[in-house]
Amino acid sequence: MIIDSHCHLNYEPMSLSLKETIDRANKDGVKYLLTISTEDKSYKKILNIVSKNECVYGSYGIHPHEAKNHKTIKSEDIIKKTKLNKKIIGIGESGLDFYYNHSDKKDQIKCFEEHITASQETQLPLIVHTRNAEIETLEILKNRLNEKNFKILIHCFTGSKEFAFKLLDLGSYISASGVVTFKKSIDLANIFKEMPNNKILVETDSPYLAPVPLRGKPNEPSYIIHTVKFLSKLKNLSYEEFSNITTKNFFNLFGELN
Repeated sequence: MIIDSHCHLNYEPMSLSLKETIDRANKDGVKYLLTISTEDKSYKKILNIVSKNECVYGSYGIHPHEAKNHKTIKSEDIIKKTKLNKKIIGIGESGLDFYYNHSDKKDQIKCFEEHITASQETQLPLIVHTRNAEIETLEILKNRLNEKNFKILIHCFTGSKEFAFKLLDLGSYISASGVVTFKKSIDLANIFKEMPNNKILVETDSPYLAPVPLRGKPNEPSYIIHTVKFLSKLKNLSYEEFSNITTKNFFNLFGELN
């Protein structure tokens, strides 16, 4: 059994043939999917998807690119949204993206801090997007953990080895996407090779970042099998062994799913 810990089922083209997309994933052994929120206005779609599909769970959060459009959001607003359905099991994705800077850094940080507060209050895992913001991300997470504990999942990790192991020191789980299979991702593959198995999750981030040998195509949850195959070989484990490890890690972080 595999769990796609991060996908965007409300995005095209998957949203146009959602049942078929989910069926293909289930057929390939992907038993559960976590569809991730990036902005408030599309959250109704996520609630609709999780309500109508037994194997799909969701999150609520504001992507750092969208922080400029959510300057007034508070932790109370985030908490209220998570309580609209019991299948909302995470907060995010939220975080910092200083690569594109589609939103001002101050707005990104303020929004991220509100998500952390919501995670602390609800004890729902925080799903973190971080790009070109390693120092700031670490500083914020470390400071807030000193105040009150919360669970952290770093999604689609592509950072440095030093960053990875400092995140692990904070108790974070780290998720691998199809990027790890890319030919130029040798350093990233080596980082995952050295990571402890009990802290790794897998994801597609679909419809983005399709793994080799499907790179360049719109991604979907069924394609996660290629990432799992790559990582299991990297870890010198069988496909089944590594699948079971990442599934157990998901349950340890998010809790058992019904």
